[in-house]
Amino acid sequence: MQHDIQHYMRPGTLHLPALPPLSVYVHLPWCLKKCPYCDFNSHERRAGADAAAQEQRYVAALLADLEASLPLIWGRPVHSIFIGGGTPSLFSPEAIDQLIAGLRARLPLTPVCEITLEANPGTFERERFAAYRAAGVTRLSIGVQSFNDAHLKALGRVHDAAQARAAVEEAARAFGTFNLDLMYALPGQTLDELKADLDTALSYAPPHLSLYHLTIEPNTVFAKFPPKVPDDDSAWDMLDHLIARTAEAGMERYEVSAYARAGHRSVHNQNYWEFGDYLGIGAGAHGKISFAHRILRQVRYRQPELYMDKALAGDAVAEAHEVARRDLPFEYMVNALRLRDGFTVQDFCDKTGLPASSVRRQLSEAEQKGWLAQDGAWWRPTPRGFDFLSDVQQLFLPEPAAASRTA
Repeated sequence: MQHDIQHYMRPGTLHLPALPPLSVYVHLPWCLKKCPYCDFNSHERRAGADAAAQEQRYVAALLADLEASLPLIWGRPVHSIFIGGGTPSLFSPEAIDQLIAGLRARLPLTPVCEITLEANPGTFERERFAAYRAAGVTRLSIGVQSFNDAHLKALGRVHDAAQARAAVEEAARAFGTFNLDLMYALPGQTLDELKADLDTALSYAPPHLSLYHLTIEPNTVFAKFPPKVPDDDSAWDMLDHLIARTAEAGMERYEVSAYARAGHRSVHNQNYWEFGDYLGIGAGAHGKISFAHRILRQVRYRQPELYMDKALAGDAVAEAHEVARRDLPFEYMVNALRLRDGFTVQDFCDKTGLPASSVRRQLSEAEQKGWLAQDGAWWRPTPRGFDFLSDVQQLFLPEPAAASRTA
């Protein structure tokens, strides 16, 4: 699926005046145990597997994948790296050190490049977190989900509340900034239990919180055996409390599910939401790379063993396609509309290469419905727009009639 760089540099119908910021996403696919709500590309590490040998081969595959991708991003500075999974903290600090050193040797990282590692409290060891910091990780993202043992058990998590507290305490000690993930509307959860979870989280003064509504995704255990979760009214009450309590604690809700203290927004995630570019390496990783006249999306081979074989042979990309002009308004807006700060039409034009006329009608309709408000050059979602986010996003889907005319 690899194309020569000249294939993507040829003339086309889009005209991007400059390339957007570039990030790198690295996928480490193994977990101790697959959670019943998870639809990510994650795989249970088999008992008896030689973890050290597996780590070595996988890191070698990642770096081979990167080497083969360098012509597509040659010379572009990298603003953030996110090592996600799976459970990246299953990998030894030595393997993470080798990985980050390999990335640094091949990419021009900016002086303040944010390097995030996802961590699971079930793999927590005090020395481990400090060793990740020494390897070059600048930000830890801890998947706590809850501080309630009953809810952790219902979610199939491998850690308990005590391990969650210990992991957060050590993250606060070892890192200048970190993120804490919590979920709400959990099976059997009451509003008071959600309040207790949030109060516990805030007691550690986290610089950043990601607060996610539990959703039942297709092709998961929860989809096959649905748990009893709070009704919609109860879930809205929980969200109202989350918004009010985090604001009271001095945290800004800068994205639908993201809350941060000043100076601690996620650089990596913000680049996604602002339709920046990202090279995705690793099993099943997705990527988006812009050129002067087209935008490319890629997907790597999904199964870890197949991915390693393919990457080490210089052929890790399972699928690659150019984003069609008619799909670009939705692809931009599905991200930008999640941001409290909103976006400018000029940024839309710069990032998509399309004229402002391609979204003028939809913006006007969203404004009439009270979902978006214009403030000078900026368009921002209203509180109502945040509540009806999927409806606002759907305004920018390509029209079937338009699709048939341009086919």
